[in-house]
Amino acid sequence: MTVSLVIPHWNRADLLERVLRSVHAQALPPGVSTEILVVDNASQDDSRAVAERHGARVIALAVNEGVSRALNRGIVASTGECIVLLNNDVELTPNWLRELLDSALRQDAWFATGKVLDAAAPDRIDGAGDAVCRGGAAWRLGNGKADGPAFDSPRKTYFPAATAALFRREFFDRVGPLEESFYAYLEDVDLGMRAALAGLPGIYAPGAVAFHRGSATAGAWSKRSVAWITRHQILLLAKYYSARLLLRFWLPILVAQLLWAALAVSRGQAGAWLRGAGGGLRAALSVRRASRPLRADSSRLASVLEECEAEIGGIQSRAGWDTYWKWYFRLAFPPARRAA
Repeated sequence: MTVSLVIPHWNRADLLERVLRSVHAQALPPGVSTEILVVDNASQDDSRAVAERHGARVIALAVNEGVSRALNRGIVASTGECIVLLNNDVELTPNWLRELLDSALRQDAWFATGKVLDAAAPDRIDGAGDAVCRGGAAWRLGNGKADGPAFDSPRKTYFPAATAALFRREFFDRVGPLEESFYAYLEDVDLGMRAALAGLPGIYAPGAVAFHRGSATAGAWSKRSVAWITRHQILLLAKYYSARLLLRFWLPILVAQLLWAALAVSRGQAGAWLRGAGGGLRAALSVRRASRPLRADSSRLASVLEECEAEIGGIQSRAGWDTYWKWYFRLAFPPARRAA
């Protein structure tokens, strides 16, 4: 079996050096080989030389086309029966790939995602898979929380964290490529929505551990990241929520989006939020028209979102409430349900 590792990249040759070293240090199961594809978004440093020195095949793009397009270019060019999507700011522990392969094969899963720890604080969770609430806001499960038993149990999931995840090649044949209009951020959530609608579950495998330098390329709470997240949350609602679902979940949608706006403003990014919201609203109608077939089974999506929201609430209640989720769970339910 060949596993293709696809790494989208833009500048930061130092990050690329680290991730490629960790790829070469993988303890591969018998009969498994790897190919490495670095999709370079027109880097201006010596990234290409670093990739070639580590034996990677470089797909050099003339301009920075963004994360989603880079990933799709790599997927199409890859030859493996399994495909790993891997951020350039990740480092893998030596058994990472073995654990994901074993878990995916044992559970007959369509994809597998592992435990990602914060490289700057290795006792803290960066993400234990993704989840999306009814209001259309996503959370990297456990982000910022202390690592512990709450994150050590395997579970089914429909939302792969493309920070570091393994997929069957057929998964992309079934659900399609990553959404290229999502330049960066939430492209994996969009993929998870389609996985949920198609009934193609994956597995969270906590034994597969990686370390992530979050937003090392784009920058945490940068103007670009806030604008992209804001825009893409709106487009996820437009693309996947039927009229019935919008009506059913109007309160959590309103709460989730207003709380995200308040959070962006509190971080000094009111302008970025406005640009993202404007861009999302301008594109929403055309996206909605083009994606009509995806909204045929609103009951399946509603069920998955309710399960995900319960998972978010469970982790928050056990590991401590973040301000955003504390207020979301206080406000996103009618008073009668809160009292019950």
